[in-house]
Amino acid sequence: RVQGWLLLDNYPPTFALTVMYLLIVWMGPKYMKHRQPYSCRGLLVLYNLGLTVLSLYMFYELVTAVWYGGYNFYCQDTHSAEEADNKIINALWWYYFSKLIEFMDTFFFILRKNNHQMTFLHIYHHATMLNIWWFVVNWVPCGHTYFGPTINSFVHVVMYSYYGLSAIPGLRPYLWWKKYITQLQLIQFFLTIYQTMCAAVWPCGFPKGWLYSQTSYMVTLILFFLNFYIKTYKKHSGSLKKEHHNGSPVSTNGNAKATPSLEHTAHKKLRVD
Repeated sequence: RVQGWLLLDNYPPTFALTVMYLLIVWMGPKYMKHRQPYSCRGLLVLYNLGLTVLSLYMFYELVTAVWYGGYNFYCQDTHSAEEADNKIINALWWYYFSKLIEFMDTFFFILRKNNHQMTFLHIYHHATMLNIWWFVVNWVPCGHTYFGPTINSFVHVVMYSYYGLSAIPGLRPYLWWKKYITQLQLIQFFLTIYQTMCAAVWPCGFPKGWLYSQTSYMVTLILFFLNFYIKTYKKHSGSLKKEHHNGSPVSTNGNAKATPSLEHTAHKKLRVD
């Protein structure tokens, strides 16, 4: 059903694009080492808000297709609701292609010399998603596959809207939802595992191999994201409490004066999706 669609007929182009991405990850910081960082503020606003709109489009298309197609939450085969299936296949191609666009997340880190944000989790997630979804869209492009991309598209609306608006300095004080992004990401992984394994308990013909593969991948993301969350939020919160307990002077907004402000620290927090 996806024969002739852009990038889907053969796997080598997707693999080659991933190799190019990894080469840029390796060589980019070396190239920028003795150069001044680029601001990229205008591009960041356009890029992040563009991905917000694309994520919102995918979320809307998937939700409406599932709703009107009468998809079953517990298990849905890949050939059971032709009109809804075709609409979901189209949305999931955009989902696959968006993973290629999202390589720009890393390239902006390189250009702005934010190398501390290029963690193993960030690179692992970006490099694997494009390849995983090439196989998914070729073999199981609809049916029970719909849930993960639907909830992830919603999370990306929240995430990319934050990063797009935060590139505008005057709006930063009004952006309150950053601390919830990682929590949303972890919730989506657990919900995806639950929904995926429902099809193993109440089978309907959807290939079980894909169910186990997706569950295994979700487990790796949970482990990495939990590690990120603990390091980024829990340890930082604990250090502030310790300094306050030890008598460190505290400013009126609650930040210890002996340490960088939370706003400054927020710019150094890792960005993952």
